[in-house]
Amino acid sequence: MQQKLAILSDAAKYDASCASSGTTRRDSRSGGLGSTEGMGICHAYTPDGRCISLLKILMTNFCIYDCAYCINRVSSNVERARFTPEEVVTLTLEFYRRNMIEGLFLSSGIIRSPDQTMGDMVRIARMLRVDHGFKGYIHLKTIPDASPELVAEAGLHADRLSVNIELPQDASIRELAPEKRPETIRAAMADVRLSREAAKERTHTGKRPPRFAPAGQSTQMIIGADAATDRDILKTSANLYSGYDLKRVYYSAFSPIPDASAVLPLVKPPLMREHRLYQADWLMRFYGFEAEEIGAAHPSGFLDLAIDPKLAWALANRAQFPVDVARASKEMLLRVPGFGTKTVTRILAARRNGPVRYGDLLRMGAIMSKAKPFVTLPDWHPGVLTDSAGLRARFAPPPEQLQLL
Repeated sequence: MQQKLAILSDAAKYDASCASSGTTRRDSRSGGLGSTEGMGICHAYTPDGRCISLLKILMTNFCIYDCAYCINRVSSNVERARFTPEEVVTLTLEFYRRNMIEGLFLSSGIIRSPDQTMGDMVRIARMLRVDHGFKGYIHLKTIPDASPELVAEAGLHADRLSVNIELPQDASIRELAPEKRPETIRAAMADVRLSREAAKERTHTGKRPPRFAPAGQSTQMIIGADAATDRDILKTSANLYSGYDLKRVYYSAFSPIPDASAVLPLVKPPLMREHRLYQADWLMRFYGFEAEEIGAAHPSGFLDLAIDPKLAWALANRAQFPVDVARASKEMLLRVPGFGTKTVTRILAARRNGPVRYGDLLRMGAIMSKAKPFVTLPDWHPGVLTDSAGLRARFAPPPEQLQLL
C-alpha cells in the first residue's frame, strides 16, 4: 500500500485543478464523518501556493491512451500501480482521522474503458458518502467518454467535478492526443453545467432535486506543449467561463517527460508564464477585462514576464490615464495598477464624504508605487510621468548577470 501511494500520489502532481473552495453545506454536526469547513480541517500549502489539503491521488496510472504530453501514456516506461476502490476509501478515511486532509481529489488513467474507470471512481465516492457517512470534500476527475449516467451519479456524491480541456487549441489536441476529441470534452462539460442548472430548479411540488456538484466544475490546460500564445489561451479560457459556467481554469506549465515525442518542446516554459496567466485570468474574472485586450498589450500575443498583465495593459493604453480618482467610474478604477477590488470599494465609499487624498489611498491599501503614474488627486498629479519613455523600466526587475558555469 505504501509503495502504491508513493507512485500514485507522485503521478497526480501534474494535475493542478484541486482547489477545495466553493462549498459550505456539508458538515458532520448532525452525524457522519468529516467536514468541508470549520474544525477538523488541516490546510497545507506548497511553496508555490497550491493547496495540498486533499488526498490527491490517481486510482491508477495505467492508461490505454497515448497522449504525447502525458507521462502515464500507454507507451511510457514508468512504474505502474493501481488502487482498488476499497483501498482508496480506506486511505481517505485513515488520512482524515489523522487530521492530515480535508477530503479527496481523485483522478485516474483510463483502464479497459472510460466506463470501467468512471464506474470505479463513482463506486469510491458512493462508498465514502453512503457506507461511511463521509461529509468531507470530494473532487472527482470526470472521464469525457464515460456514459452520462455515470457522470450524473458522480455529481450526486462529489462536491466538484472537473473535465480537463488538455490543450488550448483543438488542433493541438487532435495532434498530441489522437484518442481524445475536443467535441467530446466540451460535451461532457455541457452535461455537467446542465445537470447543475437542473439541480437548482424546484419541481412542481416545490421540492428541490438532489444537489449536483455544488462546488461547480473546473478544468485544466497544459501550457507550453504547443505553439498557442497567451492570447490564444486566454480566449479559450474566456469561452470556457462563459459557455460552461466554470469555477476555475487551471494552468499547468508543460514538464518535459522521458521518451517524449519529437513534436514536444525540449524545455519547459518558465513558471513565471504560468503565474502571469493566473494573474490575467483573475483580471478577466474580477476586474472586467476581456481576453483580447489583455493579450493585445504585446504584439507577440504573449504576456510580459517582467511585469504583471494589468500594468502591461496600462502602459500600452496610456491615453486612458491619468484617472481622476474623484470622478472615475468603478470600471476604470479597477483598471488602475495598484488598485485591488477592496481598495476600489473603499474609494467609492470614501469619496461620498469628501475628497480622497494620497495618504487616504495608502491607508486603504492601494499600492501607490504602481498607481501614482496613472492617477490624479487633490494633492498629487503625475505630470509628464504618465507618458515618460522610461516608465516601464521603473517597474521591471533589474537585469541579472548570467552565470558562466
